[in-house]
Amino acid sequence: MTPIRKPWKKGEFTNRERFNRQMHFQPVDRSFNMEFGYWDECYTQWDIFVKNGIKDRGAANEFFGFDFLGVESGVTWMDPPFPYKELERRGNKIIMQNEDGVIGERTIEFASIPHFIKSPIETPDDWLKTKKERFDVNSPARKIDVQKWMEYYPKNRTNPIGINCGSMIGKIRDLLTFEGVCYAWMDYPEMIEDMVETCCVMTEHLLDQVLGYVDFDFAHGWEDICFNHGPILPPSFFEEVVAPRYKRISKRLLNHGIDLWYTDCDGDVRPLLQMFLDSGINCMFPYEVNSCTHPGELLDQYPNLRIMGGVDKLKLIEGQKATKAYMESLVPYVKRGGFIPFVDHLCPPDVTPENYLYYLELKEKLFGEW
Repeated sequence: MTPIRKPWKKGEFTNRERFNRQMHFQPVDRSFNMEFGYWDECYTQWDIFVKNGIKDRGAANEFFGFDFLGVESGVTWMDPPFPYKELERRGNKIIMQNEDGVIGERTIEFASIPHFIKSPIETPDDWLKTKKERFDVNSPARKIDVQKWMEYYPKNRTNPIGINCGSMIGKIRDLLTFEGVCYAWMDYPEMIEDMVETCCVMTEHLLDQVLGYVDFDFAHGWEDICFNHGPILPPSFFEEVVAPRYKRISKRLLNHGIDLWYTDCDGDVRPLLQMFLDSGINCMFPYEVNSCTHPGELLDQYPNLRIMGGVDKLKLIEGQKATKAYMESLVPYVKRGGFIPFVDHLCPPDVTPENYLYYLELKEKLFGEW
């Protein structure tokens, strides 16, 4: 595979220095250059991927010459996971059990999110059984080989590396299903709080093993608890149940000099944004524009907020003129710092390769040398 684009200029900083300076509102020679990834269909429908044998995000990153950003993780969720099973086929639909034990239905032709049918947890008794079997904090898989991590991520490395801080509620939503987590909030509030507490304990166990030994640049989390009308559960639930756990994790991070924490949460995050900031999460990722608003509006409103993402993928679908106008609207915010622009979530195949390459060229022109 021969890269189609060269990496942006090296400049005076390493990738690690550049990332940290940019996310702390300090002067840099250029923006950090990254993208989140692509729908699976891009790997089979984009001719530039097919002809060059590009089949995954890692190969795509090299193909386009992106900077490297890594996240290391231990086991902060189920151990062991449920075995994946294909239960039956109905026409073009597959009925399957995923690694959370949730039964769902998905299409054969597209890599769509399944329609989830049944969760293994419907009552507190179900949860206690699953907790005993799959959430033992001392299970061997949760043990970190700290020496290996220290060797793999030396303090003098040149690329930024983050530590995964798990999920306090997003994975629970996955496990219970959209409808199930809403019912559980009303019917079994003690159960759902114990689930959140369990997730927090798993993350604390990971952090206690590695913080102070490995010099991480940031923390990463995953929630996906919002959709295009805001959070699935009311903000009061997050304030009362989730925020206290975030604060426990944040205290550990800050004690070891980690003051940048981004969480992957799609949808309209605005009703939860102040809670995130007050709890230690100060960066939104990959910041979906059409479910929320232009990133500049929130960056103007919250001076300490950081954003990663925020490039409206619908503008890339619309064409080059719309892409140029939108990208130019981001210039003052990217140059101010605390904002690394890339396509807001996985790039869909509706974006043509020609428009995507135009976008990458324009991004380098606007942000590749300051």
